[in-house]
Amino acid sequence: MSVHDFDLLIHGAQVFDGTGAPAQALDLALSGERIALVAPRGRIAPDRARRQLDASGLCLAPGFIDIHTHSDNDIFEYPGDESRIFQGITTEVTGNCGGSAAPHSEWNDVAGYFRALEERMVATNQILLVGHGTLRRSVAGLENRPLTAEELDTLRRRLDTALAEGAAGLSSGLEYTPGRYSSTDELIALARVVQRRGGFYASHVRNEEAGLLESIDEALRIGHESGVRVQISHLKAAGRPNWPKQAGAIRAIEAAREQGLDVLFDVYPYTAYSTGLSIFLSDEVREGGFGAMLARFADPAQRARIRAELEPRIASDPGACELIVIASTSAADKTVVGRDLADIARERGVDGTEALLQLLEAAGGEVSFVGHAMDESNVVRALCHPLAFVSSDGYAMAPRGKALEKRPHPRSYGAFVRVLDRHVRQQGALTLESALHKMTGMPAQQLRLSDRGRIAGGCMADLVLFDAATVREEASFEDPHRLASGFAHVFVNGVAVIRNGSATGARPGRALRSF
Repeated sequence: MSVHDFDLLIHGAQVFDGTGAPAQALDLALSGERIALVAPRGRIAPDRARRQLDASGLCLAPGFIDIHTHSDNDIFEYPGDESRIFQGITTEVTGNCGGSAAPHSEWNDVAGYFRALEERMVATNQILLVGHGTLRRSVAGLENRPLTAEELDTLRRRLDTALAEGAAGLSSGLEYTPGRYSSTDELIALARVVQRRGGFYASHVRNEEAGLLESIDEALRIGHESGVRVQISHLKAAGRPNWPKQAGAIRAIEAAREQGLDVLFDVYPYTAYSTGLSIFLSDEVREGGFGAMLARFADPAQRARIRAELEPRIASDPGACELIVIASTSAADKTVVGRDLADIARERGVDGTEALLQLLEAAGGEVSFVGHAMDESNVVRALCHPLAFVSSDGYAMAPRGKALEKRPHPRSYGAFVRVLDRHVRQQGALTLESALHKMTGMPAQQLRLSDRGRIAGGCMADLVLFDAATVREEASFEDPHRLASGFAHVFVNGVAVIRNGSATGARPGRALRSF
């Protein structure tokens, strides 16, 4: 009986190591969950491995790390995580924009959430940020008020416990309730807890439109005063009048770096965002949650005031209502999904403002939309910036089941492969090695993952093999539930989750605990 040194030898590929260096002709030998040996092509004898994989014509890179996602709960609905693995994502960071699955409801602590991930088994590695909004709700609900000293102390303790149990940091969603009700000082106090633990603070800033520059300044102030590492979530300037502000936002980030602040930002490669329709409403209207909001809609005097406040927001651009496309609704009537607000308003014989209120009423407040609001040249400039990661802001899903009731943003299925397809191959805006660094080594460093995000002996065998000439985003805004193409093999912790272009059904992912 022959004895082999390795489980698998991958040979013939052009290898990108995740550092941003050009491709090299290397072979990799895997043993169990790790890369056991990396050597120049042909230097590892084939008979040393139990199996061989001929990767001639393919690119080999570390598995992609999506540093900004919202798969916290959806990963249990779609544990195969097909929307992610078919675009090469092997690790995703959840709990962003101030909302996290733990500590909350089903999982009272981060430790319990991580146990659930491992017991139920998922295809990709999962990292969790603690949502500031989730923490705040636990002491103050959806009330628009400052926290008491006792409540803030409670949040500090709960945050420290969550970090001790393995959360990687704190996220905020300052456009959402209840995050929008918090003061900068409250966030600084919590950021100091994160700094002591070595984590980072990821912020969906308070305003990505007219107030973008002030909101970026707030995030940078939180970093300067607490010492915490800062990540600006999905940097953008939304709304045509605000497009020139993106350059100023980036200049402010650059200046903060020069002053010693460890600050980075993530970007998804689209000119559209997606969020809940209630985002257009003021603090006062949203206070107390959807029930209180709908009660205000029902009062004629308050409804008139709400309409007057709302109209300038949704009419800031000519044709703005055409740019608001309904992605999902909890209402029984799903015929509005995939249609824009102007079309719905015309059908109902009302203006866009009234149509928006009616949609929220019918769904109890739970309506999401895709907003086409950004400038393509801004997206490319941000994506190419040396301080930018690639992210998706997406979800775990697959083209089956409940997901098909929605017409989501295509980023869940295509963000990473869109960069390789559009921005590397078609436009040449990024080199392949630079794009891959933004997807692998760079986020791994931010997350302090010493054994992922790069190809070297001893690193975990999270690996992707793809054809750089044919890799393609198949999802679109009109038809988003389409898996990306071009990935031949994807390994998570040494186990193939995609083999010869097809999902294997394996679920070797882990909860990756920090600290």
